[in-house]
Amino acid sequence: MMRTIGLQQIEDIALGASLLGAGGGGDPYIGKLMAMGAIKEHGPITLLDPDEIPDDALIIPMAMMGAPTVLAEKAANGRECRALYDMVSKYFGKKVYAFMPMEAGGFNSMFPIVCSAILGLPLVDVDGMGRAFPELQMVTFTIGGVSATPMALTDEKGNSVLFETISNKWTEELARAVTMSCGGSVAVALYPMDGKTVKQFGVKRIVTRSEELGRAIRSVKESGSLTPEQSFLKFTGGFRLFKGKISDVLRETRGAFNVGTVVLDGIADCKGKKAQVEFQNENLTATVDGIIVATVPDLICLVDTETFLPITTDALKYGKRVLVVGLPCFEMWRSPKGLELVGPRYFGCDTDYIPLEVRAQGVR
Repeated sequence: MMRTIGLQQIEDIALGASLLGAGGGGDPYIGKLMAMGAIKEHGPITLLDPDEIPDDALIIPMAMMGAPTVLAEKAANGRECRALYDMVSKYFGKKVYAFMPMEAGGFNSMFPIVCSAILGLPLVDVDGMGRAFPELQMVTFTIGGVSATPMALTDEKGNSVLFETISNKWTEELARAVTMSCGGSVAVALYPMDGKTVKQFGVKRIVTRSEELGRAIRSVKESGSLTPEQSFLKFTGGFRLFKGKISDVLRETRGAFNVGTVVLDGIADCKGKKAQVEFQNENLTATVDGIIVATVPDLICLVDTETFLPITTDALKYGKRVLVVGLPCFEMWRSPKGLELVGPRYFGCDTDYIPLEVRAQGVR
């Protein structure tokens, strides 16, 4: 139910959302600092349960678009929130009732909180992914037939564009081109929709889940009879896929995406084995000794073996010791329409989707 989000909640939400980002979503640290600054200046924000919003209310998802590595160096300045709000409310001729996150992921879990604090509007506890994905059309609302446009886009310099496109894939194509022209990172307001649609197709209570995960990660070493690793797997519902040391990272920025592969040499009970994780902003596939053990849309997360803090794809470094964990995705992604949007074949992986809990049976 309705509650307020303050500084401690932001710490936990940023941490938990970084795990749900499956390697993507941008640097949670920069987003966290922005959100904390906004709340210190403007006060705590109100978080609404999806069931508390009116069916006819205008709800706007807010997000940053671009390559996470660029975002770390070219962050938003906060003025983007007002510019996006003005563009959308002017277009509809009515006031925006509340904001919502588009995805669970480091920076993009924080940016809507910044906007809520600056503009004094509530945030809805829902998103369109339950994780992070690299392209704009990859949301549950696309499955529900919702248009990504009118979509407002602005950069930190004040350039702004309002898109109306013939499909959500076209929105992605055109907005990506503008993002590249603006230096690889922009702020967007997209998928404007009414409260009824949010309730029907959104991934509910994702902010609360992020907060609970963050709190649990912080206290993972106070787990009583369980080892920290056992505790981590228990509260996340995760599947242990591999434990290893990063021996190589191949990464490049291509078309406003971070694209690459991380190679792992096994440690502890995985000694003698090799694994690799492919990514496009987010982790796409995990392979152990040539056998695929997890693919999108299930979540593949790399966490530090000591602290269990999530490691984003732009922070992967040689020598780091990591635990590779799989988390089951939101059930809507496993439908035929969901797999068409975000299944392994969409990303060029030569395999059909097999649920994580089936693939990981041999490695848990």
